[in-house]
Amino acid sequence: MNKNKAISITVLGIVILFIAIALSITYGTKSVGLSHVWDAVLGRNTDVYEVNIVQTRIPRTLFGIIAGASLSISGVLMQSITRNPIADPSILGVNAGASLFIVAGIAFFNIQSKISYIGLSFAGAMLTALIVYKLASVGYGGPTPIKLAISGSATSIALSSIISLIVMPDSSVMTTYRFWQIGSIGGTNYDDIKLILPITILAIIVSLCFSGNLNTLLLSEETAIALGLNVNRTRAIAAICGVLLCATTTALAGPISFIGLMVPHFIRMIVGSNHIPLIICSGIYGSSVLIISDVLGRILGRPGELESGIMTALIGAPVFIFIIRKAKVQSL
Repeated sequence: MNKNKAISITVLGIVILFIAIALSITYGTKSVGLSHVWDAVLGRNTDVYEVNIVQTRIPRTLFGIIAGASLSISGVLMQSITRNPIADPSILGVNAGASLFIVAGIAFFNIQSKISYIGLSFAGAMLTALIVYKLASVGYGGPTPIKLAISGSATSIALSSIISLIVMPDSSVMTTYRFWQIGSIGGTNYDDIKLILPITILAIIVSLCFSGNLNTLLLSEETAIALGLNVNRTRAIAAICGVLLCATTTALAGPISFIGLMVPHFIRMIVGSNHIPLIICSGIYGSSVLIISDVLGRILGRPGELESGIMTALIGAPVFIFIIRKAKVQSL
C-alpha cells in the first residue's frame, strides 16, 4: 500500500472519530447541543442537569477512545502472532480467563481495588492465552486458525461454567458480575482513565517499536529465523502487550466482544499487513466503533440504554460469520 493512501485512511479515521466524539457527548437519553456542552466545559452553563450530563459523558467518551483502541490493537497483535485472521480476545477465551480471576478475587478475597482487578485480569488472561495456544498446538498441523478458535471456545465455555459455580451461591457477587460481564463503558470515570491511559500508551509504543519484527514474522517462522529474528522473544513481547491491552480494558469495563476481531480484519484488508499503519489505523477506527456502538445503545435503549457490549456483539457476530465464510479462515 502506498504512503499517500495510508495517510488518507488515517485522516478519514480521525474525522470519523471526531464525529463519534461529538455524537457521544451530545446524544443519549437526553440530547444536549454542542453550544451547551461548550458552556458546561467552560463553567458558563447554569443548568445543573446539563452540566451533570456533560461531566458524565466526557470521561465516558474519553474512556471509550482508549478502550476501543486497546481492544482493536490487541486483536492486531493476537492475529499477527498466531497467524490467525479470526484471533480475538473473546474468541480465544482471553476475556473469560480475565473474568474468572476477577470474580475469584471478589468472591474469595473480597478484592475491591480497580488496580487489583487489572492485575488479576492480566494474570487470568495471560494464563488462558497460554492454555489455549498449547491446546491448539496438539496434533498435526500445529495451532491452525480453526484449532485456535475451537480451543478458545471450549476453554471459554469451561471457564464460564466455573464462574457460574463461584457467583451463584453469593447474591452480592452475582449482582456485581451480571452487570459487569455484559461489558459497558457507561460507569467509567476519570479515575479509570488515569489507570488505563499509561498502560495503553506503554503497550502501544512497545507494539509500534516491534512492528518491523512483526512484519518479518508474517513471512514465515523459518524465513524470520533465517533473517536473524528472535521469534520467541517477538511473540512473547507482542503477546504480553496484546493481553495487557485487553486485560486492562476488561478489568475496568467488562468483556467487550468482537472489537478486536472485526476492526483489525477490515483495516488489514484496506492498509495491508504493514504493522505501523495497521496498528495506528486499527486504534483509531476501534475507538470510533466502540463510541458509536455506545451512542447507538443509548439512543435505541431510550429511556434507558443498551450496554455497549451488547451493541458490539450484535454487530460483531454477523461480521464473524462473514469473515469465516468469505476468508475461509486461511492463515495470515
